[in-house]
Parts: sequence; structure tokens; C-alpha cells
Amino acid sequence: MGAAVTAPGILDGVRVLDFTAMMSGPYATRLMADLGAEVIKIEPPEGDHIRTRPPTRNGRSTYFAQLNAGKKSLALDLKKAEAIALVKQLVATADVLVENYRPGVMQRLGLDYETLAALNPKLVYCSISGFGQTGSWAGRSAYAPVLHAGSGYDIANLAYQDGIERPLKNGIFVADVLGGSLAFGAVQAALFKAARTGRGDQVDLSLMDGMLGLLVYECQEAQFPADRRRPLYQPTKARDGFLLIAPVSQNNFEALARATGHPEWLTDPRFATIHAREHHWGELMALLDDWAGPQSAADCEAAMNAGGVPCSRYYSVREAMDSPPVVERGVLQTVHDGSGSFQVTNPAFRFRDSPAHARDSVPELGEHGPALLRALGLGDERIDELTTRGVLHARTPAPAA
Repeated sequence: MGAAVTAPGILDGVRVLDFTAMMSGPYATRLMADLGAEVIKIEPPEGDHIRTRPPTRNGRSTYFAQLNAGKKSLALDLKKAEAIALVKQLVATADVLVENYRPGVMQRLGLDYETLAALNPKLVYCSISGFGQTGSWAGRSAYAPVLHAGSGYDIANLAYQDGIERPLKNGIFVADVLGGSLAFGAVQAALFKAARTGRGDQVDLSLMDGMLGLLVYECQEAQFPADRRRPLYQPTKARDGFLLIAPVSQNNFEALARATGHPEWLTDPRFATIHAREHHWGELMALLDDWAGPQSAADCEAAMNAGGVPCSRYYSVREAMDSPPVVERGVLQTVHDGSGSFQVTNPAFRFRDSPAHARDSVPELGEHGPALLRALGLGDERIDELTTRGVLHARTPAPAA
């Protein structure tokens, strides 16, 4: 893609102060930037830790870029009183503040909600943390894998495996992406309130709460244990790979029987009803393996799709990025930084009349600091002084490769 923005974004004119690092907070604020908000990422002089994380090219991280495309960077040493004073000047011009420090840090800096709401009553202030802003666990460090373990997610997933005794390793940070998405939604609701009433609000987003909310069936089963484990959809093995076949409804199963060339399954007492299939699920899965085994995964998928049976081959991420629905919907956006071009994902939602996509810019650390401070009324001499004294870190962006 890479098309220019031709219509106003839904959040055009909204200014967001982004005190977030790593993944959950940057994910939320990138969605805001995708809708046209001016997102000012306030970083320490050394920058967000993710700036150095691979994949990198010529010292620039595309991991960082995917989470922070379309934002501005202002690098301040918040240990210095003058930096805090500058932040408070910015707060007076802002609509939203998002932070994901450990609870208590913003208060120690003098940037807590009560202090800043007194300066700007319409401010929407979102705090993202592992366990919320209050309670005995509030001060705990909590990265996504910790939340996966602490919420029951990992043990619930282990219970769905066969022959495995140790919780599975996981490099996909579900808690962060889920929490960032929930924070994005909560901020929009609070902005709506501010537009109606003239008063902002404080959002307390707990990643632990989000993970527990993800476990819909599991929360209920924990209270009302089932007599036996529910049927699980599992990989069906074809000649050259795997596919996932999901005959959820009675209609799906009937279509499955016809598509596999086994109409006799329709009258087999083991499979004829949903209740019967639940009791003989393993046998049905074994028969699907027998059917798929001599065939290619692509042929099996084609047969299922032609019959109207929910099904997909197991794709790698690279294969999924090149798949028809991703290409046709423009899921991937081309973005450039000083080391070249690459692709990032767009938001999963679309609007009919308003753009919602990644913006083609990745901020260098502190790149926008001087311009932002000039807009507050500071002269170049004062900005140079702040830079010399280490209050402000400013860097001129490198030319594109």
C-alpha cells in the first residue's frame, strides 16, 4: 500500500502524550496515530528499550517501528524539574495521556491524574499496568508472559494438550496486544464523555483483568466443572502439512461428510448428532486423518471450502502475509525509516469514509523535540540550553536510505 491520506482521520486534531514503552502502551497509541491523532512519544534520553530489539537493519528496529509508526518523539530527562515543567505545559494542550509505568511512578514525578486534571479538566488519562493501580499486587513487575502464567491462561492451555506436563513456551505476547486494544477502546469512550460533559476521566487498565476476560469458557468451567473435557479442534494431518477443520454446527458436519466422500457418517450412530459426536470425537478426528493422509493439504482445504466446511491450512506468518484476504484487504502498509522500507500491519477495523492505517513515518529519538518546544513558545537559545544541560535530547533525522 503506502497511499497518501486523502481524508481527515477520525482522531485528527486529538493530541496524545504517550509515556509508554515496550508493547501494550505503544500498541494502543499506534492505533490512535493510525486514526490521525498527533501522538507525542515522550522517551527517556536513551529511548524506548524496544528501539534496540531485533529485527534490526543498520541499527534501526522494525519491531519498534511497527509499534510506533506515525508518532512524534520528544526525549526528556524526567528526573529534572525543568522537564516536568515542560510536560505540564504540553498537558495543557493535550486531549489524552497514556502511560504504562509501574503504579506510583507518575505520582512520584508529579504527573499523576489529579495533578494534571487540575491543569486540564478535559484530559483523558489512561494507565496501563499488570495488575491495576490498586491492590496488593499493584507494585509487581508484570510482562506479558507473567500475566499469561498468573491469569490461568497457560494452565488452561496445558489442559487442552495431550502428553505434555509442563506449560508451553510462548513468544507471542497476547496480554500486551489484548491490553493495548482494550486501552484504545476505553480511551475512545472517555473521549466521548469529555466531548459531552467537558470532563475527562482516568482509565485504569489491568492486563491481568484483560487476560481473565479472554478466558470466557474457562472462567465458567472453573466455577461449574464439566463431567469431561469438551471436544477440541485439532490438526488434521495431510501428506505435506496440517489443516484445521472445524465442523462446529450440524450443518457443518453434514457438509463435511459429503465433502470427504463419506455420506455414511451421516447415519453412523457415533456421529449422527452433536451429542454423539462429542462422545466419539477422537474417532471422528482419526477418520479425518485417514481421509487427508494421502492428499495434499491444499487439496484438502479446497475440498472443505468447496463444501462450505470451516477449514484452513496451517500457514506460516510469512505465508499468511501473502494470502488473498490479507493482500485484498490491504492489511499490510509499507513504511519507511532511515534504513529502508518494510511492512507493518494496519488496524483490523475499517471505516467507510475515514482512513485508518499506519502512517509512513518512524520517529528518530528526540526528532520532534525542538519543534514541539518552539510551539510552546521557547526560543532556540533556550532549547539549545536545555539540550546542553541534558534536559532535552534532540536528534536530527537521518535521510531515508
